[in-house]
Amino acid sequence: MSDYSDDAVFLGKSVEREELLLRLVNRHGLITGATGTGKTVSLQIITEGLSAKGVPVFAADVKGDLSGLAASGVSKPFLEERAKTIGFDDYRYEAFPVIFWDLFGERGHPIRATIKDMGPLLLSRLLELNDVQEGVLNIAFRVADDEKLPLLDLEDLRSLIAHVSGRADELSAKYGNVAKSSVGAIQRRLLVLEEQSAEQFFGEPAFDIKDFMRTDANGHGYVSILAADKLMATPRLYATFLLWLLSELFETLPEVGDPPKPKLVFFFDETHLMFDEAPKALLERIEQIARLIRSKGIGVYFVTQNPLDVPDSVSSQLGNRIQHALRAYTPREQRAVKAAAETFRPNPAFETERVILELGVGEALVSTLRAKGEPSMVQRTLIRPPSSRLGPLTAEERTAVIGASPVKGVYDERLDRDSAHEILERRSERKAAEADEGGYERHGEFRIPKPPGESGERAPSRSSRRNTPLEAFFKSLARSAGTVLPRILERVLRSRYKR
Repeated sequence: MSDYSDDAVFLGKSVEREELLLRLVNRHGLITGATGTGKTVSLQIITEGLSAKGVPVFAADVKGDLSGLAASGVSKPFLEERAKTIGFDDYRYEAFPVIFWDLFGERGHPIRATIKDMGPLLLSRLLELNDVQEGVLNIAFRVADDEKLPLLDLEDLRSLIAHVSGRADELSAKYGNVAKSSVGAIQRRLLVLEEQSAEQFFGEPAFDIKDFMRTDANGHGYVSILAADKLMATPRLYATFLLWLLSELFETLPEVGDPPKPKLVFFFDETHLMFDEAPKALLERIEQIARLIRSKGIGVYFVTQNPLDVPDSVSSQLGNRIQHALRAYTPREQRAVKAAAETFRPNPAFETERVILELGVGEALVSTLRAKGEPSMVQRTLIRPPSSRLGPLTAEERTAVIGASPVKGVYDERLDRDSAHEILERRSERKAAEADEGGYERHGEFRIPKPPGESGERAPSRSSRRNTPLEAFFKSLARSAGTVLPRILERVLRSRYKR
């Protein structure tokens, strides 16, 4: 049995060869099963098959296990035995080209987007703003455009919102009402993003989506692995990233219909962590993407423990399914088993619900889309062994892969050019300086009073200036002296003449 057929990815062996047709990979898929039943291995072998066919892959790696794709596997008896059991004659060990990414820039190249790239509509959805608040955010973006204020990071946006609030009366007359209560609400929502380290994601250099779509010199698709262990602790940031990424793909890539093989395939491991606290906007966007992005040549696959973790509106769009063993100790788990069984095309040879509980490690129920797009009858399948390493790379191995990356040096250093925050800060300082200068002008290091009429204020006239109390006393004394002294002199002179 050959390792890879020309137009399919080999998954394993049931009563027949189980494959994932390349031209139908963009119909999306779901990999589910309890912890330790083999979900990650299924994700790994599909990724290997796609990469070998020249298809780039993106995978969010929660546990770090997927990093092993960058290293060749090591011979182990149970792997050799599995390959022999399923007739995998060409089984071999090999590494695959990998690029590591990390929003925090610690275990891979950072990924960044600018606030302007995100845009007011996506930000409004992400921040769950009401119509009035969304209107204020739109006004802020319009002011930024009109006044040439680059919006790159969260600091820029916060400064812009404060600036808009300070000019509320002026801007309301030009663009519409700027309610200060809405400004406060937006600032509070932005603070939530900041507390989840979103400042790591917003900034420059902005990520180019084409770097997820690379192939190496041998024609193998690069596997982009996102370190998501730390990211999962900040669900709002993860939602921000996903919302931007899916929207960017949808808006950037051209329509290609159903190509012979996909342009890019996404795998989101531990999907339940993503959906548990996802804002409504993200759920709506994922549902929209699942329905429409197929025509862009993009496949989206969710990997999770329980099929109930994926909303029905999304699950209904997933045509290729791999179901590992589930446990049914609780009522919810029992419902999950029943729901999983009902998603498959029945096989008269066995009871699907019962088999889900009996599957061993490395076994799965598999149903993929056939040539005409119809789902295959569900089959109990032995999943093939991986060719790359089972388990994560060491820290030294990861560092070596990052050092040899084709995007080394492109995104690693953050750019901090002049943007809205700095421009608005200089404006504020200039206004403060002008107010402080008042009626003075500078000559080198010294300030001297401006001549009357140059300071912008009219010099007070003598007639209009109010006298001080002391000046009023002396003026009154002078007037009295001018009246009394002549009379005294006249009396003195008369007295002398009489003598």
